[in-house]
Amino acid sequence: MKVIIVSDTHRKNENYFEVLKMHKPDLVIHCGDAEGSEYALTEAADCPVWIVLGNNDFFSQLPKELEFNIGRYKVWVTHGHNYCVSMGNETIKKEAQLKGVDIVMYGHTHRPVIDIDKEVIALNPGSLSYPRQEGHIPSYIIMELDAAGEAHFTIAYLKKPDCLKNH
Repeated sequence: MKVIIVSDTHRKNENYFEVLKMHKPDLVIHCGDAEGSEYALTEAADCPVWIVLGNNDFFSQLPKELEFNIGRYKVWVTHGHNYCVSMGNETIKKEAQLKGVDIVMYGHTHRPVIDIDKEVIALNPGSLSYPRQEGHIPSYIIMELDAAGEAHFTIAYLKKPDCLKNH
């Protein structure tokens, strides 16, 4: 199973459409700030698309948070702005532990993170539209479940950074 995790597209959806074409996922999870483009994001995919409310999703009926299972993993999705993620992911990871989930997926910072420890896995795909990490390369996360049901996570970049082009 292949899951694409995105966030913070802010109605600039061209990169999202490109990621869908490249990967043909089984599920897409959007961690908020779609800014009214939920219908376009959902219609473009040939799979379920689950989207949560971000701090810029004004007047939206999207859920603030979602909890569900992917294989044997219990997953919690939230935008993250209510958990001080701009200051680090400690607060959101503690909340994830209190909720009894295995994985928390969040956005808001526009910076990709894969933080795996024995208590909880924290995933932030960064932003496909307005990346803020060094190099400002649009990013997302690929989550794949292998035949044994084990999850593997990769931060993927839409375009290769110039410093890596000839390697």
